[in-house]
Amino acid sequence: MRRRIVILLLIIVSFILQSTVFQSLSIGSIAPNLLLILTVSFGFMRGKKTGLWTGFVCGLMIDMFYGNLLGFYALVYMTAGYITGFCYKIYYDEDIKVPMILIAICDIGYNIMVYCLQFLLRGRLDFFYYLRRIMIPEMVYTILITLVFYRILYKINHKLVELEMKERDSTWLRK
Repeated sequence: MRRRIVILLLIIVSFILQSTVFQSLSIGSIAPNLLLILTVSFGFMRGKKTGLWTGFVCGLMIDMFYGNLLGFYALVYMTAGYITGFCYKIYYDEDIKVPMILIAICDIGYNIMVYCLQFLLRGRLDFFYYLRRIMIPEMVYTILITLVFYRILYKINHKLVELEMKERDSTWLRK
């Protein structure tokens, strides 16, 4: 229960930071995607189920406040969280290289899905302009923010795991 509350608070804080502080720090109208970092990080650190639900809540927040179509971003973020959850048991979460690669791949995938379903279907066919002006700069900016943000998320997750282990081994809770 504690984990769910902490993840929900992290989602709210990340959404507020992404919507306010990082919008004012945008470079050429490109801002980092903190909610994608959060979704991919928890999918990578906790597995498919946590990544799926974290992605759903993150996407639903964007859909409710900024989206034209309810559920579009929820589906995109859920997919990213679920796919990165496959790496949960394969790689160690202390190493930052794998999460950075996963976040870069998910950010490009996220932008391609947004392009295909929101721009391409409206007849805007200049994919390489979108790739050069939006996709690659956002990916680079998101990766740079990942260097700091992932460390914070890792420490929070590590602390939650320690607390869960202490609760599990507590003599008061034994039957």
